[in-house]
Amino acid sequence: MPELPGSSPSSASEPLRGDSSRTRRAVGTILRIGGTVALMALTLRNVDWPRLLELLETVDWRWWGAGLALGLVVQCLAAIRWALLARPIGFDYPLTVFIRRFFEGQFFSLCLPTSIGGDVVKAYRLAGTTRGRVLAGCTVLADRLAGLAALGVIAITALISNQASLTLLPTLLIGAGLLVAVLLSASLVVGQLDFLATFLPSKPGVQGVVAGLLPYQQRPMLIVSAITWSLLVQMGGAMVVDAVGKSIGTDLPVSVWFAAVPLVALAMVLPISISGVGIREGGLAVLLAPYGVPAEKSVAIGLLWLLVTIVCGLVGGLMFLADRQPRFALDGPGGAPSPGAGDSVTGG
Repeated sequence: MPELPGSSPSSASEPLRGDSSRTRRAVGTILRIGGTVALMALTLRNVDWPRLLELLETVDWRWWGAGLALGLVVQCLAAIRWALLARPIGFDYPLTVFIRRFFEGQFFSLCLPTSIGGDVVKAYRLAGTTRGRVLAGCTVLADRLAGLAALGVIAITALISNQASLTLLPTLLIGAGLLVAVLLSASLVVGQLDFLATFLPSKPGVQGVVAGLLPYQQRPMLIVSAITWSLLVQMGGAMVVDAVGKSIGTDLPVSVWFAAVPLVALAMVLPISISGVGIREGGLAVLLAPYGVPAEKSVAIGLLWLLVTIVCGLVGGLMFLADRQPRFALDGPGGAPSPGAGDSVTGG
């Protein structure tokens, strides 16, 4: 049968591909909802409910507020780390722009079912063109990888220290050794990006990500600085949960939180629940049990930690409502958006 005028096999298949993509997203969302419910049910099955409710009713909100305040500071530090990675490759924006976009990403991470939804929004909101947004997405990816590297260093150091009952000096030496190893590995990988790209699939999406990361090959110290900066961010995150724990009378050594919080955060990267619900509470219950913390107390800490995350996300929602339509100037060199008059991104 002859094709209708203006039609083609590729255009006819586009609606089918769109339907398939929507189906996959719907299935993924359903699976995450199911995973969230299953994980919470597994976590709560041995919990003393009256004790859990009593703990939540007797929260010292001053300690929780201190954790929230520190959490907001940590988000700002993470935004500064992102700016360190984005500015040298064309996104020469004021720091306030990165802070706003970072908090907005936190808000959409709460609202969207996918684990990378907030990152996509951050990249989309940072740049004004498709090419710029691909590059912005690469800065977000580099930022994520730097954070994960620091998480690993802190978690492994704290675990070794706790298991071997090490004093401060040996702990610092182990942490320094791990950090040096990670920094050297990162520098080596970044320096060989173009060579590694030859082994990757030749799909446009994959090659686009690699091309976006190539500017770091000429500036390997950017990744090194980001990983070092990430240590402050991740240690700050552990201190947030420490303050939350103190709000219900849990006073553990800081080294315990430096081991537990990064491990839980790494587990929350897995796309099996929404906003890490179930992973956070269950992970704390498992990791804090050897220190004599009852399951209901661990779950309460996880729920209060989630509340801190929600409030920080709502701050990003307010920032988004105040600046829903950022205006960008024409693309600058390299495809990244260049600043316009005054702020490169002006509020609505």
